[in-house]
Amino acid sequence: MKKINKILVANRGEIALRIMKTCKRLGIGTVAVYSEADQSAPFVKYADQSILIGPAPSAESYLKQDVIIDVAKKLDVDAIHPGYGFLSENASFAKKVSDAGIIFIGPSGESIEVMGDKLSAKKAVTAYNIPMVPGLNEEVTDVAKAKKVANEIGYPILIKAAAGGGGKGMRVVKSDAEFENQMKRAVSEAQNAFGNGAVFIEKYITEPRHIEIQILADMHGNVVHLFERDCSVQRRHQKVIEEAPSAVLSDKIRNEMGKAACDVARSCDYYGAGTVEFIYENDSFYFLEMNTRLQVEHPVTELITGLDLVEEQIKIAQGEQLHFTQKELNITGHAIEIRVYAEDPCNDFLPDIGKVEVYNRPKGEGVRVDDALEEGMEIPIYYDPMIAKLIVHASNREKAIKLMLDAIDDYDIVGVKTTLPFCSYALKHESFRSGNYDTRFVNLYFNDPSIIDPNKETLEAALASISLLEQKDKINSFFLPSKSTNWTVNR
Repeated sequence: MKKINKILVANRGEIALRIMKTCKRLGIGTVAVYSEADQSAPFVKYADQSILIGPAPSAESYLKQDVIIDVAKKLDVDAIHPGYGFLSENASFAKKVSDAGIIFIGPSGESIEVMGDKLSAKKAVTAYNIPMVPGLNEEVTDVAKAKKVANEIGYPILIKAAAGGGGKGMRVVKSDAEFENQMKRAVSEAQNAFGNGAVFIEKYITEPRHIEIQILADMHGNVVHLFERDCSVQRRHQKVIEEAPSAVLSDKIRNEMGKAACDVARSCDYYGAGTVEFIYENDSFYFLEMNTRLQVEHPVTELITGLDLVEEQIKIAQGEQLHFTQKELNITGHAIEIRVYAEDPCNDFLPDIGKVEVYNRPKGEGVRVDDALEEGMEIPIYYDPMIAKLIVHASNREKAIKLMLDAIDDYDIVGVKTTLPFCSYALKHESFRSGNYDTRFVNLYFNDPSIIDPNKETLEAALASISLLEQKDKINSFFLPSKSTNWTVNR
């Protein structure tokens, strides 16, 4: 067992800072690598050592595998943590890190490779009788054969990229007549996005919930699950709101899904933290894919279990055995996370860039903000538009929803449009409050974005700006509202 004393975080933004905070608590040194666009970012200033590795575009900085490994060697780094995104699920990078004599904080390159392709993942888990969506779980090479299978399982069907993610290379087909055209489009998009045009088909689940199971596995054969997260509120097949536990799972289904997730990990000799994603509908669940990394939404699992998943990753990477069994794990309370994207929900969630003029985080018991944002920062165009995560934890779901709505009201971000108004709308919606919602939420209930009242957002932003000026003695208090609002700057 090799003790880790210094970790290079091969990532940026909130996840880099979040990893470094756990490292600091554990007495582990940290190294930040950063691009020219991030030279003044909080994670760069927080790290014990920070090294510029290239220009702003990620292909010239955060994706430069050999450059990152060279930095790690020069600074005598024991381990590299990839966070999520960028190189986190790159089998080649994991292997290169290990070959360089550095610990990769994550699974083996072989496990990443198996689970990184949906077809090889499906093949790997067949020995464990994991429930699968009906379909043709092999690359489509014979259109006539694929059409025959589509007719057998019944339209609509889904054409999916084998190497896909984020909704790319995915097409819903409603009849034989549109099959070939939709397949050509899916193959083309998959090739452009992933360099792999392989696609397969499966039954399209019409009212799907996206439920995933967090697992931890050590190098000694021990595997546990940390219960589920419901991630069904999405836009463009990407998550916006996540909660744990799910509002709809029975204990029986929860246990079955947990066992299935652990078996998926066993099927590829997995170790580390990972997430097994399932489609759920009417008390039936089907294996979707495995994410071989830390998930964006891991905080909700941390809050209901009391575990620090980054700490567990580090311990596993050092060769330690899990220090708890499945029977010792319990769900405590309810947690909700919203992703704060710099996007305009009133304009098809298109990214918004600019300078953050006002930034005040909500505070209080049960409220957590994971970010790497400061007032005055510019939101760059080069990276994912997620700028923060707001997470709450309460004794039950109803209280967690209320706490989150209060926290959203207390979250002041002026200068860029964000998804905060949409998240507030979604949390207030009857379908969410009742727990009766699925991945179609945006399409079903948000087809008229004016419903969130952009004028109200503008007014609230103006109030926050006025309050900031008053705080800095640049405007007379005469111009302030006569009564307090949630959008005045906290003092």
